[in-house]
Amino acid sequence: MPAAMRSRDTRKRTEKIGPLSGSMPCGAVAVALLFDTCPPVIGGRCELHAAPASVVGMTTSHRQRRSWAVVTPVVFLLAGGLFAVSAANSEGTDLRPGRTTDLAGLVQVQNRDLRKLRDQSRRLSREIDALTASRNDSGSRETRAAVRRLKGPAGLQRVTGDGVTVTLSDAPREVRESSDQDINTLVVHQQDIQAVVNAMWAAGAKAVTIEGQRVVTTTGIQCAGSTVQVNGLYFPQPYEITAIGDVDTIEQRITDDGYLQVYRAQAAEPDIAIGWTMQSGSDLVAQPYTGPIRAEYAKPVS
Repeated sequence: MPAAMRSRDTRKRTEKIGPLSGSMPCGAVAVALLFDTCPPVIGGRCELHAAPASVVGMTTSHRQRRSWAVVTPVVFLLAGGLFAVSAANSEGTDLRPGRTTDLAGLVQVQNRDLRKLRDQSRRLSREIDALTASRNDSGSRETRAAVRRLKGPAGLQRVTGDGVTVTLSDAPREVRESSDQDINTLVVHQQDIQAVVNAMWAAGAKAVTIEGQRVVTTTGIQCAGSTVQVNGLYFPQPYEITAIGDVDTIEQRITDDGYLQVYRAQAAEPDIAIGWTMQSGSDLVAQPYTGPIRAEYAKPVS
C-alpha cells in the first residue's frame, strides 16, 4: 500500500475511535476499579491515564484504617480478659503472696501462717476427741487409757515445776563491729542450742522448751539466716531454753558438758563476749506440743 494511503487510513482510524456502544472509555475503567463507580464520559474520547498516586495512597490508607478498626477492639478485649483473670487469681491481693523485702517480715508471715494451721489442727483434734469419747465400748476405753498414759512422755501434756533456764545471745553490736575474731564465733549457732538441750535431757529433765516451744522427738532445730527454726516457727536471738526437773542435776550436767565449757570460755573473752546466762526458777511451765506428731519418711522412687 502507498505510504500516502497508509497515512490517510491511519488518520481516519484515529478520528473514528470512540466509545463502543454500551461500553465505557478505557480511562474510566481504571477509575471505576478504584472507586467502584462509573464516571461520566465527556466528548466520547478515550485517553488512558495512570491513576494518580494520591488516589492509590488514599485507598491504601483507607484499608489500613479499616484493619486497625477491627484489630484494636480485639486487643482491648484480650487485655481486659487477662486483667480479669489476674484479679480473680490474686483474690484482690498481690499475685506474689508472702513477698517480703526483709527477713523480719518473712519470719512474721511464716509464723502467722503456721499458727493459723495449728489452730485449725487443734480444732480438728478436739472434734476427734469428742467423737472418740462418744464411743463407750471396751475397746475404745482401753485405747483412750493408753493414749492418756503416752501423752506425758510424748510431750502432749502441760508440765510445771522447778527448773533451769539458759539464755544464749549473739555478741553485742559494738563487739561485732570492732572484734578481729571470726564472725562465726560471735553469733549463736544451732549446735549451741542443741548442746544445751542434750545436756538437759541427759540430766533427766521432764520437759524442755525453746522459746516456749515444747521439744519432742520430731522437733527440729535449724539455723535460718539470723533466726532459728523450732517446730516450724522462726525465732530471733536471744534464745531462751528451759528445762523442768531436778535443778542441781541439770545445772551440774550443763557445767560438765565439754562443748558448753568452750562456749562459756568464749563468752568470757572481751573480744567475743557471746551471750550466756543460766538461772534456776520455780513454778516454770512447759506447754504441751500441739503440732503434728506422725513421722514421715522418704520413700525410694520405683
